[in-house]
Amino acid sequence: MNKKIQILAITGAIIFSIFVLTSSDNETSIPLPKPNSYSENDSVIILAENLDKPRAIAISENRIFVTEKDGLIRVVEDNVLLESSLAVFRTPNVFDGGLLGIAVHPNFSTNHFLYVFLTYEENGNLWNKILRITEEKNKLKDIEIILDKIPGSSFTNGGFLKFGPDGKLYVGTGTVSDESHLPQDITSLSGKILRLNDDGSIPNDNPFTNSSVYSLGHRHPQGMTWDDNDNLFVAEFGPEKNDEINLILPGKNYGWPEQQCSGSPDFENAILCYDPSIEPGGILFYSGEKIEFESKFIMASMRASNLYQVDFEDGLSSQKSILSGNGRIRDVVEGSDGSLYVITSNTDGKGFPDGLDDRLLRILK
Repeated sequence: MNKKIQILAITGAIIFSIFVLTSSDNETSIPLPKPNSYSENDSVIILAENLDKPRAIAISENRIFVTEKDGLIRVVEDNVLLESSLAVFRTPNVFDGGLLGIAVHPNFSTNHFLYVFLTYEENGNLWNKILRITEEKNKLKDIEIILDKIPGSSFTNGGFLKFGPDGKLYVGTGTVSDESHLPQDITSLSGKILRLNDDGSIPNDNPFTNSSVYSLGHRHPQGMTWDDNDNLFVAEFGPEKNDEINLILPGKNYGWPEQQCSGSPDFENAILCYDPSIEPGGILFYSGEKIEFESKFIMASMRASNLYQVDFEDGLSSQKSILSGNGRIRDVVEGSDGSLYVITSNTDGKGFPDGLDDRLLRILK
């Protein structure tokens, strides 16, 4: 990193150090982010470098699949980044759309199904669709659209998707603009958490009849996870402030754009509210034994440039940095061996990339 970029990064970190994490019960200072200072050690190793605007990670056995915003699915096999991409998609030139989320089917080892969330342009309009990909030996074998015509945006597509413990595919969709009221429209796929069967059909036990909508009133979902009791949590961006961590209940309304975080009896209140924004990314409840954490809830943060462990039991909120000094952190997943895998997001237009950004990192302990 050159001296000018170092100064900018340090200045941004100093400015951000005045930010405060707020909840309904207390306030906790956010740790000071550090400028990029990549180095391997006995706790963190670099698995891949020079990723271009990576967005999400999915893991199956010895392979890691990474989406890049501009349309590539990259594969890391046995800790080596393969030169050839699994697939290449055409994407529109918009700031926060493109090839976004990725998920592996629970039975991936036998059916080889991957799922991705893709932004596309048609007749001057932006849309999103969910694709089911069949791969064979790290190559695209077949592709099927299982859900289409999700309203798109240049800035707030959401795009995170993951299989839940019930075997259903959950998808977070964004709003088309901050002025749009589509997140409050039950007939629209905009600003929702969707729940689908693995072929894109609607589960019979969804909260709304003949609808893929699981919850509504969302702005820009960025990550989702389940705890040991199968409770679903979602992280989402607010408009420069009021980022939210929400406990998602079937059929409930989370307020956007009528409510941010809390305040109205008509909507669900957020568990955590960040004002100003820290840009939460991927989240998970750590279930392994390889790494000792005080709190099991793990959250990637882009604007705060940290990977955090967070405790929000009994209405209290606190957070402690697990990983810093790597710039923006976009996604985090847990491997079968209990390691954590994260991708940085310094080439996304908001960060301070060095010559080898972005990176896939593995946290060993």
